[in-house]
Amino acid sequence: MYNSYELNESVRRALDQYSHSLIKIAFAYLKNIADAEEVTQEVFLAYLQKHPIFNSSEHEKAWLIRTTINKSKNMLKTGWFKSRNPVPEDLSYLPQEENEVLQAVLALDKKYRIPIHLHYYEGYSIQEIAAILQAKPATVGTWLARGRFILKEKIGGMAHEEICL
Repeated sequence: MYNSYELNESVRRALDQYSHSLIKIAFAYLKNIADAEEVTQEVFLAYLQKHPIFNSSEHEKAWLIRTTINKSKNMLKTGWFKSRNPVPEDLSYLPQEENEVLQAVLALDKKYRIPIHLHYYEGYSIQEIAAILQAKPATVGTWLARGRFILKEKIGGMAHEEICL
């Protein structure tokens, strides 16, 4: 069990280490940076309130990602979120090619978008993604393959080249 100081230090370390990744994961669901930051803030608030005990840093990261995904899904279900008109994010700071790829990824259905984000942007293996999304590894592999195919159709490219995200 944590004492107050240990809990604060644990949350501070996790915030420094994982907040950027959690914002990107929430953004992949919500497509809005302000909402993604709000969800990430709620995740760390839950960390403080629940005082979870982790076996390892990987266990901690998996808990944070799963909580981020759950809170993002909850936000998508709210009546307020469904009734609003989303403001497109300004991605003009990205190079044109990277902006095009990111826009294509964000336009994917979430069952393809989230595994692609976790695999290519966060570096997770298919088995790790399956554990995070609570799906079978074969299903995750299918989502990745279909998502890559859709991206290839949208972005274009030669028949023999792979999409590099």
